[in-house]
Amino acid sequence: MSQDLFQAPDYYQLDELLTEEHLLVRNAAREWVKREVSPIIEEAAQQAKFPKSIISGLAEIGAFGPYIPEEYGGAGLDQISYGLIMQEIERGDSGVRSTASVQSSLVMYPIWKYGNEAQRQKYLPKLASGELLGCFGLTEPDHGSNPGGMTTNIKDMGDYYLLNGAKMWISNAPFADVAVVWAKNEEGRIKGVLVERGMAGFSTPETHNKWSLRASSTGELIFDNVKIPKENILPNKDGLGAPLGCLDSARYGIAWGAIGAAMDCYDTALRYAKQRIQFDKPIAGMQLQQKKLAEMITEITKAQLLTWRLGVLKNENRATTAQISMAKRNNVDMAIHIAREARQILGAMGITGEYSIMRHMMNLESVITYEGTHDIHLLITGMDITGISAFK
Repeated sequence: MSQDLFQAPDYYQLDELLTEEHLLVRNAAREWVKREVSPIIEEAAQQAKFPKSIISGLAEIGAFGPYIPEEYGGAGLDQISYGLIMQEIERGDSGVRSTASVQSSLVMYPIWKYGNEAQRQKYLPKLASGELLGCFGLTEPDHGSNPGGMTTNIKDMGDYYLLNGAKMWISNAPFADVAVVWAKNEEGRIKGVLVERGMAGFSTPETHNKWSLRASSTGELIFDNVKIPKENILPNKDGLGAPLGCLDSARYGIAWGAIGAAMDCYDTALRYAKQRIQFDKPIAGMQLQQKKLAEMITEITKAQLLTWRLGVLKNENRATTAQISMAKRNNVDMAIHIAREARQILGAMGITGEYSIMRHMMNLESVITYEGTHDIHLLITGMDITGISAFK
């Protein structure tokens, strides 16, 4: 078991822009990842198993609903703190960050924002503590980038709703206790539905044979005439804007998380390049390797500045969907290119589980696609600057 020697790059002294609370939160998450995630994550990825032993630790560092008010079990932190936690967790592994992102932004957020007080009191404290785990059902087999075309539906049966349909590519699905599911009612209006494990007709088959996010648990949500109590409908927002609001929060977390993966690849490649001797000197002294490393730290620094500013806007409730899309797209693209360049610096060693780089690279192939593909986010920016939608 290799020791985690990670040293975070901060080329522009961006720590000076963070508050004391930000630094405390980030450093606690960083130390927890070094202690609890790094020693086990390679084996978990090789075995394609989510390490459930870390759930309580994720809760302890505030990874579940960090910005949810303390009265509901959250940490009551600001958006920059949330981003920093996601950065540190994804430095460990994108799949682990996915579990925390889903719990926070796609399960706790809609219950907090769109639910009623009874629903908040029932679910949020247990989700914050990790006693309950959740998932988010929007993507369907035939509707990914066009979620408004969903066919999952609810029918009013008088005393209850009847839910039918299916969702796929759902993180946390195989073990989730509660699913926030989006379905159309008889008028074609999208509604949020809280589906609990154990409801008759509800099943969550696991997705196997993944080459990416192997330490994350992925599955389907199948609804076969599931009876949904009327009190399980989220009452305070409906329409496609409701799930998209959740995705804004999750994409914001991804923008920070991708920086963590990039930092880990850069740090690994820099350390290796200083130690690897070829032609009688460290390869860090070779021009082409210095080019790779210099470009890596430049792109990481640009992403850090972009995302810090986005965090400020988010704290002020001024961040737009388009701004979040730009950060998500830029930072994941940045991270995946750094992972590929870092792998080249390590040569053949870069493909082994002795180093984290290939695992990050494979994970980022999913991150660049989920919660809005690379191309869709480009078109969101395009629509924002031109005022013309390319989607229709």
